[in-house]
Amino acid sequence: MKNVNLNALRVFSVVASHGNLQRAAEELSLSRGAVSQRIKKLEIELGVVLLMRGARGVSLTPEGERCFAAVKDALAILDTAFASIGEDGDRVTLHIGSSTATKWLIPRMDAFKAKFPKISLTTQIHEQVLARSLGRNEIAIWPGKAPDTNIAHGSRRLTGIQLIAVCSPDFLRPDWPMGLEMLLTMPLLQDAHRRWEKLIHETGHGDTHKLLNFDRSALALDAAIGGHGVAIAPTYMVENDLRSKRLVEIWVDPEASDDGLYTSWAKDHLGQTRMKRIVDWIASEFE
Repeated sequence: MKNVNLNALRVFSVVASHGNLQRAAEELSLSRGAVSQRIKKLEIELGVVLLMRGARGVSLTPEGERCFAAVKDALAILDTAFASIGEDGDRVTLHIGSSTATKWLIPRMDAFKAKFPKISLTTQIHEQVLARSLGRNEIAIWPGKAPDTNIAHGSRRLTGIQLIAVCSPDFLRPDWPMGLEMLLTMPLLQDAHRRWEKLIHETGHGDTHKLLNFDRSALALDAAIGGHGVAIAPTYMVENDLRSKRLVEIWVDPEASDDGLYTSWAKDHLGQTRMKRIVDWIASEFE
């Protein structure tokens, strides 16, 4: 086995992910020169060229592709193994998207604390599915079209994705029921899923230039609460605001969706009664 510096492999992984030395340097809190130097040293140690430098960034050579795939797999294994080291048995980590955390989890925190008074819940916010397997005392909630395919995980469908359009009760709007053609003439608040834009292109109605864009669903929904227009989101994300009358429903997507929301956990640890109770509680909150 070659004697390779593990920190250099991590630096290489970040560079390969970004395809750009400067962005990798910013993430690693290093200078661009230091990053470049570590990559060159790694190439010398391995005896191969890993990166091709270009005017617009860097690209992987065939040897670089092989190295990046191996490093990603190795780092994912290490992340899983280290995830629960030093954690006590009363701490549970929930991996979840930012808007699901804001709009679904936070309104239920008091209920969680009442149900599990001895559990310290830590949330980790992600915009993409974890690349590694879940470790001890870790649970994830993700949208998708099918259950988790990781053989190390158990997976459970929580709910289907039903889209509805919502706005403030004080927002001036035509009376219910409202057709899609009328809906798309109103001020539309769009998040990163770009659902309004897709509906406009599919129907030929509306103007994409009039969309007000946000990078997260929760921000678009908060703008709707503030009376700035109409947002579109899954029902599970707006039910608390509908119940409290901060939002009202004005349109329901008639098209059935294949998407759903799923929860995952490490199979090896579901035997713990506490973890099973938490997974069951999460599922019950979607019923």
